[in-house]
Amino acid sequence: MARYVGYKRPKNTKKTLLALSRYLGNHKWLLALVALLVLISTGANIMGTYLLKPVINRFILPGDTKGLITAVAAMGLMYLCGVLATLGYNQLMVITAQKVVSEIRRDLFAHVQKLPLKYFDAHTHGDLMSRFTNDVDTVQEALNNSFTMLIQSFLMIVGTITMLLVLSIRLSVIVIVFMILMFIMIQFSGKRSRKYFTRQQEQLGSINGFVEEMVAGQKVEKVFNHEKADFEEFCKRNEALRKASTSALSYSSMMVPSVVSLSYANYAVSACVGGLFTLAGMFDLGSLASYLVYVRQSAMPLNQFTNQINFLLAALSGAERIFEMMEEPEEVDEGKVTLCNVNFKPDGSVEEAGEYTGNFAWKVPKGTNFDASVLKQAAVCGTDGLVYVPLRGRVDLKNVVFGYAKERQILNGISLYAKPGQKIAFVGSTGAGKTTIINLINRFYEIDSGQIIYDGINIEDIKKDDLRRSLAMVVQETHLFTGTIADNIRYGRLNASDEEVIRAAKVANADSFIRRLPDGYQTVLYSDGANLSQGQRQLLAIARAAIAQPPVLILDEATSSVDTRTERLIEKGMDAIMDGRTVFVIAHRLSTVRNAKAIMVLEHGQIIERGDHEALLEQKGRYYQLYTGQFELE
Repeated sequence: MARYVGYKRPKNTKKTLLALSRYLGNHKWLLALVALLVLISTGANIMGTYLLKPVINRFILPGDTKGLITAVAAMGLMYLCGVLATLGYNQLMVITAQKVVSEIRRDLFAHVQKLPLKYFDAHTHGDLMSRFTNDVDTVQEALNNSFTMLIQSFLMIVGTITMLLVLSIRLSVIVIVFMILMFIMIQFSGKRSRKYFTRQQEQLGSINGFVEEMVAGQKVEKVFNHEKADFEEFCKRNEALRKASTSALSYSSMMVPSVVSLSYANYAVSACVGGLFTLAGMFDLGSLASYLVYVRQSAMPLNQFTNQINFLLAALSGAERIFEMMEEPEEVDEGKVTLCNVNFKPDGSVEEAGEYTGNFAWKVPKGTNFDASVLKQAAVCGTDGLVYVPLRGRVDLKNVVFGYAKERQILNGISLYAKPGQKIAFVGSTGAGKTTIINLINRFYEIDSGQIIYDGINIEDIKKDDLRRSLAMVVQETHLFTGTIADNIRYGRLNASDEEVIRAAKVANADSFIRRLPDGYQTVLYSDGANLSQGQRQLLAIARAAIAQPPVLILDEATSSVDTRTERLIEKGMDAIMDGRTVFVIAHRLSTVRNAKAIMVLEHGQIIERGDHEALLEQKGRYYQLYTGQFELE
């Protein structure tokens, strides 16, 4: 018998069932076959028991051996059909459950890819991962086991009670009374065990999180000699888990022996009363034998049915969390301007290409507003009213206002422009809004007011995927994927050749350390590149940006994790990929921005100084204080 598990009831069971039924509906014929096989299996079980009556009355008592052999063979054949039906519906249900869960996982992952970043800002990674793991596994377990067992248990209960009533209405009163007592016992134990199983899950999550945190922070723990205090905290949480588990298992383990004891009592009373009825001539021996077998098997389906209801509710609770995530509004994208590969002909016209050429243009549909004058007549008319605007990388911010929360603004009227090929640097205190500007250029977030113009086109008119394809970023927190070093560099442009991968690595000054690795470019990285140093990971991120060959390059503390010598080498390599490209640089290390065309000094979401390195030093303002160390970056 399955034990109770802790669960939270779904908030809207009907809505969750409807959402789940849409996936089940994709396999309705398989499920119909499963239901038919369950009916055959249950029917064989119930009818096999009833056939004891004619076998005893017609063949055993009269001594008809030939007839008995025929009847037993017929019963064996019927039970064989039941066994085959059971095997069939179990296998079909596993196949169907795996298909349904695979479709749910696929749709969930596809939807997550379309969610805005602010959704991830508001939810922990652990909570999001639990939708893909714990919640999906709960649904899978319910579909594999609970779905068919629930149907079978229900049919067994209905069939058993029906046959008991058919055999003897008077004796059935005893069975019904005991079944009510069993149900009350199951509910009593279930309510209390669910409470403690829920508490057990909470304590288990607490202790797992603590262990994960301690394992990840072993170095810090040892440096500060915190082992004893952490061990005491672990023992405290472990004891809380022990108490919750003990209480939960005490109540749940009490349920099975209680139900079994009541079923034995039910059988004993029914056998005694039925025996008296038979001796008095009110009941025949065959009916009594069938009746007592039904009584003996009546407790199991009731217990299973109650348990499966709770498992199903646990699954629906998990499914509800999954479908709630699927209902989250996707990232809004109303852009119509797309990015395409082009060839520039000698006469100045543009020809769209179907493959990578290294040259790009914005394909602007008819009726879209854009400022062609900014591009100095670079817009080229195409067919069907389309206008091809060569991708140059001019970026204009016009009075941009933004706040992650409406009550707190981060940027207050930011205006700046970057011409194609210019290097623009942002410096300022932590929280001044430097990274926010970069996030807005990528349209990771939507501005509250103002405009961001890209090559004369409002970025709100550009499809987000195409906008981001025109940009490459190197951020401070480097993320590498499981795979080879070559694959991680090629992530910047998936169709890049091996020669282009090596060339990008050389530009980023990563080629030398890669070749010293045992497998070179085929070295497999795991756990976010844990087998590399932080500086080496940063070099790979720069190589990834280099291979993308974007017109706009964004460097957010790109050299923060490398030493001064490597930084100089990277800067030389970066100069090669910066040539002719617009570059936005965020840096706390001011030596890295001295050659920027324009340096923007931000404070409290406003540009308080702008100019090149020499001009800002002459002003002896905030930049001067930062550069000479008279003012620390807070």
